[in-house]
Amino acid sequence: MTTTSPSRNGKIMLVGIGPGDAGSMTARARAAIQEADTIIGYVTYIKLVADLIEGKEVIRKSMTEELDRAIEALERAREGKKVALVSSGDAGVYGMAGPTFEVLFQAGWTPPEVHEEEAEDGSIRRVVADGIEVEIIPGASAINACAALVGAPLTHDFCAISLSDLLTPWPTIARRLDAAAAADFVVALYNPKSGRRTQQIVQAQRLFLRHRDPATPVAIVKSGYRRRQNIVHTTLAEMTDCDIGMLSTVLIGNSNTFVRHGLMVTPRGYANKYEVEGSKSTRDGEKAGRSLSTGLAGWQETVREAHASGSSIDTLAAEYRLPADYIRMTIEEPALDGAEITEEGIEA
Repeated sequence: MTTTSPSRNGKIMLVGIGPGDAGSMTARARAAIQEADTIIGYVTYIKLVADLIEGKEVIRKSMTEELDRAIEALERAREGKKVALVSSGDAGVYGMAGPTFEVLFQAGWTPPEVHEEEAEDGSIRRVVADGIEVEIIPGASAINACAALVGAPLTHDFCAISLSDLLTPWPTIARRLDAAAAADFVVALYNPKSGRRTQQIVQAQRLFLRHRDPATPVAIVKSGYRRRQNIVHTTLAEMTDCDIGMLSTVLIGNSNTFVRHGLMVTPRGYANKYEVEGSKSTRDGEKAGRSLSTGLAGWQETVREAHASGSSIDTLAAEYRLPADYIRMTIEEPALDGAEITEEGIEA
């Protein structure tokens, strides 16, 4: 058994409470809220944990008071209190972890030393030196929760982009949208629309349509796992006609994503290597446990052969939609002599 020896100062617990329902909250998140002296959070998030905070000091803040929440947490921790600073989803994904560390670092905070020692009864005691301890308690973010509600859209590469330009310049957001769309990521759009920010989602759609088929599947999940949950399956071309707000997460599929029986699925790519019906054997030219014939080594060989046959670097760059200098380096670097790329590394 491990116990903790208290420090003279308090503790800040950055708690991700998940999408909103009690069943999706981790056991550690519940325990952290229960053991805290003070609960701090956005009004809506406080309501989601109402059954855990009776008899505790509760500090409610509005939507745009993130720094105030972090400052309050630091002040209470300096008083020796255990503080649960709650975020919906995961505290480190568009949550309170970042602002809290910014406030802590500006205040000169450094993590206290922590070590373990054996007590007389043989148990292990976790000893925290004087100072404010910070613990980050993860939770299921909206991207995970919403994906679970609509099927399996994230089984290949994906990213999340917030459309909120309250703190991020729009050109930065637009560049990220364009790059993600061009690279064929499945994309989750956070903070897609509000009462004042109505055009950001329209601009995002415009950028995606430069690179994606208008029929690309899109799922819009509003208030996932909460009382007013609503799920809409639509397409990239029609998504802006749907009801989208601050409580919505928009999932945009990649070029292989499909919807069947109301489920949005992104294939992992097994069909590129295996016969997925019948014999389940590997396709011609492929080997189980080895990179695709169009994987790194195979692709490098193809590029070198094409260049040797007369294809220019610019032509190859355009064909593969990759930078010309990267194509040049690929052609010029030595081939992997007798080696084959595998999922575990390079094997002779």
